[in-house]
Amino acid sequence: MNRNDDTNVIANILDGQTGMYAVLVDRYKDMVFSLVFKIVKSREEAEEVAQDAFLKAYHALPRFKHEARFSTWLFRIAYNTAISKTRKKQITTLAIDEHLVENYSTDEVHENVNQLDEQQQLELMKNALKTLSNDDQMLISLFYNNQQTVEEISVITGLTESNVKVRLHRIRKKLYAEMNQRVGLLHA
Repeated sequence: MNRNDDTNVIANILDGQTGMYAVLVDRYKDMVFSLVFKIVKSREEAEEVAQDAFLKAYHALPRFKHEARFSTWLFRIAYNTAISKTRKKQITTLAIDEHLVENYSTDEVHENVNQLDEQQQLELMKNALKTLSNDDQMLISLFYNNQQTVEEISVITGLTESNVKVRLHRIRKKLYAEMNQRVGLLHA
């Protein structure tokens, strides 16, 4: 969305037109839900966390400084809310064995994946993504689904920009390794 568009809506809200907040909710509800769902893994909890995040953002709106895009600020609130919820439940996540990451060849993965039809490729990617930790899924989702920049992801997650870049690179390696292993099982 246009940054000025959000700024105008926020100005109207702060001037007393509180009903305008629905515009921001409608604009960002799907992206916020997607982000928190990657973390909490439950539709019901994701809806609850997303609602909590929008409520927190509404109450904090007077403190929004316009240093970043509203969406980045909102995603940071949603991310923190989801992480807090997850920590409270002490959810454990699965991670890919590090030795899989060490032994991958992207050319081999591309060759094997290209032998699959589009539906099989989609299914392969979905299954590979499920093996990632919540944090890794969230980073991939922010970067590819929500099209956040490395700088924006840094603001949202509190990681340094270089850490975001390194983690995205490692996540891609994990995905390649996982996909390669799954394709190998399909062809075995």
